[in-house]
Amino acid sequence: MSYDPEQDPEQRRRVRRDYRDLAKETENVNPAEYSAVDMSRRLLRANDLFGQVKGTQEATLDSAFLVMASNMSALKARSMKTTAGAFDVEDFIEKLISFMGGNKATGEPTEEGVEADDTVPLKWDKIGRKALAKSRRVPVMDFMLGPLSVEQKKRAQSKRTRLEKRTEDLRQPQEITEEDIQRSENETTKNVANIQRILDAHGPANLFKFIINPDDFAQSVENLFYLSFLIRDGCCSLDVESGEPIISGVEKPTQKEYDDGLTRRQFVFEFDRETWQRAKDLYGITECIVPARHKDSGVTKITGKKGWYG
Repeated sequence: MSYDPEQDPEQRRRVRRDYRDLAKETENVNPAEYSAVDMSRRLLRANDLFGQVKGTQEATLDSAFLVMASNMSALKARSMKTTAGAFDVEDFIEKLISFMGGNKATGEPTEEGVEADDTVPLKWDKIGRKALAKSRRVPVMDFMLGPLSVEQKKRAQSKRTRLEKRTEDLRQPQEITEEDIQRSENETTKNVANIQRILDAHGPANLFKFIINPDDFAQSVENLFYLSFLIRDGCCSLDVESGEPIISGVEKPTQKEYDDGLTRRQFVFEFDRETWQRAKDLYGITECIVPARHKDSGVTKITGKKGWYG
């Protein structure tokens, strides 16, 4: 197939239509009601159509038809034994082994009058001469060797190892009551209020210079997270008309202003480590406007007790 984006649209539509008609004819046929000649005729027709294929969509239709034809042929092959009853694979293999001087299941003598032995190799050259009379293909060294010499292996049943629990390793869950938990204010609400207080005191600032902590990427993400609450509530504005993202604190709009047509706009902001590093290099950020917060040591706030996972 040679790709041609300038192919005549009418010819392209005709090829698609013919492929769909061919697939519909093949799909709606019972495998028992068509012969190998019918399938060969459809494949030749598809081969002629493929000569007109110049685009990817038409090539996809051709591939879909070949998959369908393969499945239909496989169904036809599987139904040969049940419908015609003319070919038995086991009987064929047994006679083939006998013809090559192998051991038969009945223990009868071979064609040459000598009873076969398991230690005697099969005479592949004998069947090879018969096969060469019917085929023009060059025989390879593993011709017909393999399916007759492979023994079906039984799957070994693995024994499941039983997990034994050691009593000395078991730990009783620590009971926590309401009195053990310190009542503290919500950290998110506290940090959002702190961000608003810093923004109001500092005035308009570059978004990246305001939120980025040059020494801590995680806290830079947290600062952007807390700032998003202020934008959501209308307490902070973001202006990009000057070419830089400038944030500034504003008075929270009233419900009347919203009723008069004032709207809030929010958007998704992607902030990864690469953006964090590029912003530091671009704006020369060496210190953060928002002071660094004390990192949590990871100990749970339980009065007089260690952490739950301690």
